[in-house]
Amino acid sequence: MYKIWGAKSKEAKTENKKPKTSAAQIRVQKDLAELDIPDTIKLDFPNPSDILNFNVTIHPDEAATHTSHQRYIALKRLAWQIYHPNIDLEGNICLNILREDWKPVLSLQAVLVGLQYLFLEPNADDPLNKDAAEVLRHSRDVFRANVIKSLRGESFKGVEYDNVLV
Repeated sequence: MYKIWGAKSKEAKTENKKPKTSAAQIRVQKDLAELDIPDTIKLDFPNPSDILNFNVTIHPDEAATHTSHQRYIALKRLAWQIYHPNIDLEGNICLNILREDWKPVLSLQAVLVGLQYLFLEPNADDPLNKDAAEVLRHSRDVFRANVIKSLRGESFKGVEYDNVLV
């Protein structure tokens, strides 16, 4: 009897040492299992055991720049500065499904597609970067040139951008 109880006690201790799965981890696992994203979006998990932190690379097939480029996000923030009317110089993203329109039923897929659309169709009417929005309103060609400069890591208007071209 003692040995059976001792074995069960050891099993219980071993189970207690296993990390508990959070509701967020369960949700992300479910979203990842159901993910059906285009080839233009890639996910990278720097630490495979931490599925809550990952990089997203978006290669739009037709963007305002007609240039392949990458973006890394940490939900609501980009890791690098870019020139975009809906993204400020600190990397904050103005996308309704990341703010007031967020609902728990929105999946990771909805967020990724929303981000991709934001790069394809910048919105000058809801800007975080007012300068970029103003340029977009007045001249798409100048805006496109500024985006390409920023993606190449050039400096303009007092801002040094990171080279994010692939």
